[in-house]
Amino acid sequence: MWLSYRIENPADGVDWRGKSQYAYNTGRMETVGPRFLPAMLVAVTWAGSQVAGEPRPQLRVDSDLVLVPVSVVDQRDHPVTGLERDNFRILDDGVERTITSFAMEDEPVALGLILDSSGSVSGLRRNEAETTRLFLKTAQPEDEYFLVVFASRPELAVPLTSGNEEVRYRVLTTKWGEATALYDGVILGLNELKKSKLHRKALLVISDGGENNSRYSQQELKRILEESDALIYTVGFASRQSNFPFMKWMAEMSGGTAIPAQAEGMPDIAAKIALEVRNRYVLGFSAGDVAHDGKVHRLRVQLQGIPTLKAPWRHSYRAPER
Repeated sequence: MWLSYRIENPADGVDWRGKSQYAYNTGRMETVGPRFLPAMLVAVTWAGSQVAGEPRPQLRVDSDLVLVPVSVVDQRDHPVTGLERDNFRILDDGVERTITSFAMEDEPVALGLILDSSGSVSGLRRNEAETTRLFLKTAQPEDEYFLVVFASRPELAVPLTSGNEEVRYRVLTTKWGEATALYDGVILGLNELKKSKLHRKALLVISDGGENNSRYSQQELKRILEESDALIYTVGFASRQSNFPFMKWMAEMSGGTAIPAQAEGMPDIAAKIALEVRNRYVLGFSAGDVAHDGKVHRLRVQLQGIPTLKAPWRHSYRAPER
């Protein structure tokens, strides 16, 4: 059977199109990569239409659904669109689940910028501002933004808003501190995201990954990430306190991407993150009896019969308690 697909190239803007001959019922492939994909356990009903007549999830209280955003990429990490429901398989604690909803997201995003203003990155101020400027250039009219800056403590510099002009200004006028409360800054951002009514939510954390002054622990941050439906993208700058492994861990926990920053590659980094934020499949399955057991569930997402593509996923999600 022929599978049609499209690859969107963030570097040159070219759509690579092609066909590959793979049988859907053979050659199942499971991939493990550096990025994982978050699951959100919600109660939903359907309203409206999204892609090819597929329903869009709206919150309600009569049906439990786990939503799993998936960013499929090729071997060069270019996003791939055009796949169908039958190309995916989901296992929840080893039990295969029927995919009851399927959509390719194309809607506004609520995005929080989490900016490190501690002493360890004071010499990187221009690079941080440039990363932010380039990313905000990808904004769409209906997107929402906010800004959290952190040094000794986090500050909500710009609350959730429909525009990004104030965010641009506050980034340029940020005052710099000494200590680093990275965990607290991320958690403040996740809490601010909850105020948005948009379905798609993400954080962009720009930091060297250093941490020495948070009230919250890494374990507490881990639990909060397990319960969140937000993706986290991290841009890690090198400094005397660099901790890129933590930046990578945080992105993996949420389902986003961690990118080590290099000044000459800033435009490509901004374009890559913008493409990944806006090109995601959303797979949904009914959680059934385990919908509110309060436990951590292990997830697997598999691509069927497409060995040249990668679909990393988040390894677990935490179900809420009744």
